[in-house]
Amino acid sequence: MQESGSVTYVSLESDERIHGEYEAALLEVERELGGRHPMYIGGREVTAPREFETRSPIDPGILLGTFPEGGEEHARGAIAAANEAFFGWSRQDWRERVGIVRKTADAIEERLFSLAALLTFEAGKTRFEALAEVGEAAAMLRYYCGVYEQNNGYIFPMHSPAPGEECRSVMRPYGAWAVISPFNFPIALAAGMIAGALLTGNTVVFKPTSKTPLAGVNLYRLFTENGVPPGALNLVTGPGGPFGEVVAAHPDVAGIAFTGSRAVGTWLHRQVAAVQPYHKPLVAELGSKNPVIVTASADIPKAAEGVARAAFGFAGQKCSATSRVYVHSSVAERFCEALRDRVDRMEVGDPRRREVAYGPLIDDDARLTFQEAVEEALRDGGRLVAGGAVTEEGLYGRGVYVRPTVIADLAHNHRLFAEELFVPLLLVGTFETLEEALKLANATDYGLTAGIFAEDPEEVRRFFDEIRFGVVYANRRGGATTGAWPGAQPFGGWKASGTTGRGAGGPYYLLSFVREQAQTRVTEPGTKTP
Repeated sequence: MQESGSVTYVSLESDERIHGEYEAALLEVERELGGRHPMYIGGREVTAPREFETRSPIDPGILLGTFPEGGEEHARGAIAAANEAFFGWSRQDWRERVGIVRKTADAIEERLFSLAALLTFEAGKTRFEALAEVGEAAAMLRYYCGVYEQNNGYIFPMHSPAPGEECRSVMRPYGAWAVISPFNFPIALAAGMIAGALLTGNTVVFKPTSKTPLAGVNLYRLFTENGVPPGALNLVTGPGGPFGEVVAAHPDVAGIAFTGSRAVGTWLHRQVAAVQPYHKPLVAELGSKNPVIVTASADIPKAAEGVARAAFGFAGQKCSATSRVYVHSSVAERFCEALRDRVDRMEVGDPRRREVAYGPLIDDDARLTFQEAVEEALRDGGRLVAGGAVTEEGLYGRGVYVRPTVIADLAHNHRLFAEELFVPLLLVGTFETLEEALKLANATDYGLTAGIFAEDPEEVRRFFDEIRFGVVYANRRGGATTGAWPGAQPFGGWKASGTTGRGAGGPYYLLSFVREQAQTRVTEPGTKTP
């Protein structure tokens, strides 16, 4: 069992109290579903002429809630409110902001089970994945508070050779930021981006994805109920297109923090570059196509376990999920057999049930992506090792449930080895030399997470030296490419996977939300600077 702070995560099977509290929270949350929820702009509840419903991926018969379909006028109103609040929030003592964010972390942890139950209903996460995400959100906020304190609010004294000059370097906030979050980690990733902006003195216009807006509403309330003032944080729900167009072009949006698809991130980058290329930062994490190398020296059972967990946790709907494996030809069949045995034991179904390994895909678009990719791989020479089916009978006819799927023998240059799919489909290829494996692993525009299984220390050393990914692991049974934790594995991608080179949950992340100002005060000899 692992812990961070007082939040327990990942391995919960042995604690019956935790299961009991989670299951009680499921019943409580279910009773509260189906309500209407407003947007929040400048501290006021705001509605819109049009609304949209969200329904659970577990069963579309479960209505989660009804939300305003915010438009361009709501985005502009929220930007105006954030700019109006910026003066007061940015000039508040940085220690007070730390206290507010830390208090929010405590509140998230206090609601561990109810927030986890909400994630199960809204995103389809199992109890293990949901509890881990809520724990990660609390740990993330606390970690950033600690980093900010350790760096004295990014205020550093400097030394001038000129007499009478007192100098310091101060990292200053930009202004109002747009924060756009994804469906797969609607609490942890959103909380991290919001906290990064708020802690450093920026204000925020927050737009959760329309697939998981209820988590966004709850997160907004947690921040504001614990001290973030009206207007410093605003919430706009609805379609992403109109919102993105406004914030990318609006001169009063100082920066954008975005986690999502490469296509949307690239579009945002182009829009910002066309309008404000010099002073609007874009902090973006844009997914990946994550490889694992299994050498001839690998512990095969360990490798199969680590790959299965990383490829199929949360149905492969993670930007860190393993989606391609390169195995030395001498152990390829043994690895595939071990992997098939492990995958065949994975139970897919209603994520509210304790024994389920993973639940439904988020929607029918994901199901179509899965089906088309499997059909294409088999048509083009791939060999089905495990899975491959959409499960439709009984309960499964209500949600989108698919079997974890492994396909071998597809040509290395096939498009499925290159394109991120966000579904539980794993491709297995072979290699003869480690040099070849590293070349195959690096042959991608992406660069987020990668792993190796090798008992030869020299192979591991070479992997770390030559792999071109931002988060890399060796011999990780608990997840070959997944499971980064704040303060342990800073989570950020290289190349097309990220825009800053500074990982979330790491010591440099907050620097993405501030810019340096050199301050010099000239004093008369014998006087003391106030």
